[in-house]
Amino acid sequence: DVVGLDTLVKVADGVAANCPQDEAKEIFRIPAWLHTMIENKWLGDKTGQGFFKKTKNAEGKSDIQVLNTSTLTYGPRSKPKFATVEAAKPIENLSHRLKALVGGQDKAATFYKKFHYGLFSYIAHRIPEISDEVYRVDDAMKAGFGWEIGAFESWDALGVAATVKAMQADGYALPQWIHTMLEKGNSTFYKVENGRPLYYDVSSQAYQPIPGGDAYIVMRNFKDQTIWKNSACRTYHLGDDVLGLEWYTKMGSMGGEVLEGILKSISLAEEKYKGLVIANEGANFSAGANVGMIFMLAIEQDYDEIDMAIRMFQQAMMRVRYSSIPVVVAPHGLALGGGCEICLHADMVVPAAETYTGLVEVGIGVIPGGGGTKEFVLRASDELHTGEPDTLTLQNRFLNIATAKVATSAHEAYELGIYRKGIDEISINQNRRISMAKDQVIRLYNNGYVTPVQRTDIKVPGRAGLGAFLSGINAMWRGKYATDHDVTVAKKLAWVMCGGDLSEPALVTEQYLLDLEREAFLSLTGEKKTLERIQSVLKTGKPVRN
Repeated sequence: DVVGLDTLVKVADGVAANCPQDEAKEIFRIPAWLHTMIENKWLGDKTGQGFFKKTKNAEGKSDIQVLNTSTLTYGPRSKPKFATVEAAKPIENLSHRLKALVGGQDKAATFYKKFHYGLFSYIAHRIPEISDEVYRVDDAMKAGFGWEIGAFESWDALGVAATVKAMQADGYALPQWIHTMLEKGNSTFYKVENGRPLYYDVSSQAYQPIPGGDAYIVMRNFKDQTIWKNSACRTYHLGDDVLGLEWYTKMGSMGGEVLEGILKSISLAEEKYKGLVIANEGANFSAGANVGMIFMLAIEQDYDEIDMAIRMFQQAMMRVRYSSIPVVVAPHGLALGGGCEICLHADMVVPAAETYTGLVEVGIGVIPGGGGTKEFVLRASDELHTGEPDTLTLQNRFLNIATAKVATSAHEAYELGIYRKGIDEISINQNRRISMAKDQVIRLYNNGYVTPVQRTDIKVPGRAGLGAFLSGINAMWRGKYATDHDVTVAKKLAWVMCGGDLSEPALVTEQYLLDLEREAFLSLTGEKKTLERIQSVLKTGKPVRN
């Protein structure tokens, strides 16, 4: 419906006309009911109706009806639930999710089996007709249709030998090269040797390196080079004396085990390696700290544990900044909260172009507590020019945190002052970011990397700046742009960013700001409305405005 049924028909007719020897050509023959839809101008979104039709119900609300292809009439849309689909939803790993979908016993599982078996049969017959190499087919499907993994990669995930056996039992035809591959003991289309990806080459009946594969680093390809691991993360040797740390928690959340991994990886790198790359392969780099843990501790009023957790987070971030080796972070997807804070403290960031970065903690009723607030104050101090008002640069930084502003691209993150022009480097191709980060670690090391000196010259405005900020917060509240709890959080944020109760502008240390930051975070976790916001995020994925 989105693309247009007329486009569908033209593409299908074109394939049927130009591929007369295609063994699956009957699939491309348009059924009579679809021709009728074209004649009726039911072309999808462009004409207001296709397989679906948007209408208004008796209450005036939007209602989507679905087409019955037997009667060509529209009716209410049913929303069936299948046990297989429900069981697969929480599975984050795509390979495991595919296995769960195909391995079920209901109608949904039957659909997924038929879909994949038909797909595998078809693409196997297209080698070497449309491509001599399987990886080119997968690359086309990922680049052209946005698939996370290609068809041959999906086949590997489901198990080639077992799937072939099931397909033959169900009557799906396969070309001889598939049987030859299995007979020779080659059970996958792809494999990894020494961190390098290989593909099964049909013509040579052997595995060959994927051209250009050296330009890409996939962390999981280095499992045989694991230096250290716990249940949440692994540290790999990526070659050339560079370590790589990845974690594989839900949404990339950063809990105690991830922080342990950061601290351990830096210590290992300082012993005998050139540096450390921090990245991962999930859908998102990190959506922030483990708020579920914070919520449970706050409910139990275990503030000593919360204080310890914040201290550990701050310690990990400061180790990223002040280790004796270069640390380069390569984020992608979401880099929010703690995911943003680790970027702020890295020697260099190599983000994918489509990275969503920001300090969003106020949405759950706290302030950035892992050094993010401190780092924004430090950068605002550095941006201040002689003779300018002390709050000029600080005000923009304050608003970014107070409004939970998120950069919708790495380029926008430059404008928000999260990434640094002339230091951080954007990777247009997301798949190259880890390789680029590794190259930057080596460059920094070869240039004679020196541990930065902790800052003791951060200028904060004190009470005068705090008064100006509080006046602005009050104006937002009076204009009903901020709730009572928004005001509570914003006042705490202003207190920290202005340096606390200082009678005049002063130069302070990083640790001074970290202590203020931790104190403010801790006090806000004792607020009932903060707990309501965190609970809402955990239940619905969205914070409540209270």
